[in-house]
Amino acid sequence: MTDIQDLIQPDRGQDAIDIHLVNESGFEEFAKSLSASQRASLSGQKFEGKGYQVGIVPDGDGFFAVGGVANPKELSSWCLAKLSEALPEGTYRLAGEAAETGAGPAMFGWLTAQYRFTRYKDDENAAGPRVLLTGEAGKIEAATAEARAELLVRDLVNTPAEDMGPAALEAEFERLAKAFKADLEVTRGDALEQGYPMVHAVGRAAERKHAPRIMHLTWGSDKDPVIAIVGKGVCFDSGGLDIKPGSGMRLMKKDMGGAAHAIALGELIMAAGMKVRLHLLVPAVENAIAGNAFRPGDVLSSRKGLTVEIHNTDAEGRLILGDALTRASEEEPELIIDFATLTGAARVALGPDYAAMMARKDETAAEMTEAGKANDDEPWRLPLPDSYREYLNSDIADISNAHTNPYAGASVAGLFLDRFVGEGIDWVHFDTFAWRPFPKPGRSKGGAAYGLRAAWHMLRNRFEG
Repeated sequence: MTDIQDLIQPDRGQDAIDIHLVNESGFEEFAKSLSASQRASLSGQKFEGKGYQVGIVPDGDGFFAVGGVANPKELSSWCLAKLSEALPEGTYRLAGEAAETGAGPAMFGWLTAQYRFTRYKDDENAAGPRVLLTGEAGKIEAATAEARAELLVRDLVNTPAEDMGPAALEAEFERLAKAFKADLEVTRGDALEQGYPMVHAVGRAAERKHAPRIMHLTWGSDKDPVIAIVGKGVCFDSGGLDIKPGSGMRLMKKDMGGAAHAIALGELIMAAGMKVRLHLLVPAVENAIAGNAFRPGDVLSSRKGLTVEIHNTDAEGRLILGDALTRASEEEPELIIDFATLTGAARVALGPDYAAMMARKDETAAEMTEAGKANDDEPWRLPLPDSYREYLNSDIADISNAHTNPYAGASVAGLFLDRFVGEGIDWVHFDTFAWRPFPKPGRSKGGAAYGLRAAWHMLRNRFEG
């Protein structure tokens, strides 16, 4: 992971380069404070105070920087991100009005903007570290923790399937268990087939190196409220016997993005010492093709006891989540949150910038939406309509895993999962893309977290007051 530990530091009067923040409406007034040569320099850079513009202004033997933002007095997570990406190596501090406002939420983007995925290739063009000084020392730790969680998701998702198979996800659980003195149970082999039959069925065609398993980590006091975090860990999805075309398979290393979100959120919870009893579950499989692959038309048993007719082997993520959600429900938690790269329908509906969210309770959906809005990670709620449950009817089993009409794909997938969540349990489902197809300031192309910060702040609001 990119080392971001010291990229934001307390301001103790160290030497630093000033950053001024302006917007279009205030740029003319700001320019009056500059010399003619400085104004000419900004003009030559076509700087006008528009969002994400960066200007470098000569000042004696050095320079200061100017950044365009929507509102210098109300910063978002991404206001400083372009500056963090574009400025030369050095130490910086906000100046002028921006110094009075403080970086606040923009610390997050300052950190994530300096992310580089270099596991397989060095970034020869990367600048050295850009350090931001701030008088808000009390906010640095929280911003850094959230940024690390985001970058963990990016690293896990960006790593190809050969190096990020079920065993690699298990290693992440082992890391967490060791770091936070948590209990870890890993189920595989015959025990997996007996206890989690859908997880076993989906993953059984993979070679031994990528054999299926489910990880279940528990942490916290038995006296505290129980919550469960579940993530879809399909480490590569060929589509199974309903094989995807090559173009559809190209990005399927990201199909474990739900697991990456769950792991990152679990680490945030434990690192903060949140007063909850955490159950973190990830079923990890590769949906491969071999002579023993599960087939269209098969009927699978499940941990819950429901039988599931397979209409499409490419609708496999909901199968492994069904067993995991059943296990999570056995703990009778106050809340279950699951993350999954579940449907293309969610992307068609919402595009790449929003996580689709479904929830049983209106008040929980509202909490999650408000927490996301407040932290630049807004999810968008989709419905779980009872009228669509019939789409999953089967002639020979309790339920089918996919419907045959082209309608409401994301919601129908959510309704399938709903059958495996215990009755009356508060439950939120994120159908998250886990991938950014186009870069934006602070948000590199590739693996990405959607809904992670919304869930984290919602949990803090609920369980820490």
